[in-house]
Amino acid sequence: MTETFDIALVGHKGRIGYEAALFVASLRQADPDFAGRVIVLEPQPGAKWPGDPRLEEPVADLLTKLGAEIRPFESRHFGASYAYGNKIEGLLALDPDAPFVFFDSDTLVHGTLSAVPFDFDRPAASMRREGTWPELQLYGPGYAEIWKSLYDTFDLDFESSLDPAQPDEYWERYLYFNAGWFFARSGPAFGQKWLDHALAIRDDPPEAAQLQSFDPWLDQVALPLTIHAMGGGRPGPELDGLDGDVTTHYRLMPLLYARESDAAIAVAEAAMAENKVKKVLKEHEPFKRFLLQGKGARARDLFADGLPRKERAIRNRLKSANLWMR
Repeated sequence: MTETFDIALVGHKGRIGYEAALFVASLRQADPDFAGRVIVLEPQPGAKWPGDPRLEEPVADLLTKLGAEIRPFESRHFGASYAYGNKIEGLLALDPDAPFVFFDSDTLVHGTLSAVPFDFDRPAASMRREGTWPELQLYGPGYAEIWKSLYDTFDLDFESSLDPAQPDEYWERYLYFNAGWFFARSGPAFGQKWLDHALAIRDDPPEAAQLQSFDPWLDQVALPLTIHAMGGGRPGPELDGLDGDVTTHYRLMPLLYARESDAAIAVAEAAMAENKVKKVLKEHEPFKRFLLQGKGARARDLFADGLPRKERAIRNRLKSANLWMR
């Protein structure tokens, strides 16, 4: 038996809110017996936002009809200037005694998520990532020196975080995740640790990391430190359904149709076909154009003979065909 857990994701005004609603609609299509709560973390107006970031009323109403709970949180450190920080601060609003799985809003569920055997005492995160950080400087410190300086800052054991199957100074040897999904036993405990790590790195990075950019990478730099500190690490094969047969982090509609599975596209289209969903989500132009008006099929046809190896080439082909939307 798998343990019942909460799903958490961020939702706010604009694209993120529409994506959150499509995520929940896809969950209800693919895993109607999911027994946990779905909690949409909503930032509130305040000094860190130039306007009101709360969900538009039709989107909020749809989320409620789909059985989601909208839970407010205050942006004390990040807000509009670093939107990736919403997932860090939002975790503080979760229940401390409820295990959770967080997903980026631009994700679809197309398998039985409730059957995935999460071990909430061993946190992990998505390995669908590239070697985006650090960016090594000529004559500067290497991967090992930079990462070790961060582990040393927080009195963490660096050696036990390494993947010995990978060679020295190759980026995959060092613990690094995509923050598109992650899980742990307690949202507030995990979020506070992640926040402490992120603020310390942002405000006073160790000398070996001072030449590095932390925007937009701050959340993904601090995440492996937090997972390691809380007894976690790389996900095992039992979690292969995430970024696989169970969920897809599609990021943008053109990329969904260009490179993702038939199952992911099918669940998005099925969710969008439901009248109460279509009525609201058609107001988001990429959803209307791709899911309802045929741009998706056109985009998929562009790659019928295979995908380019680099994402930039995929984007360029879509742009050339006037099929790029954010």
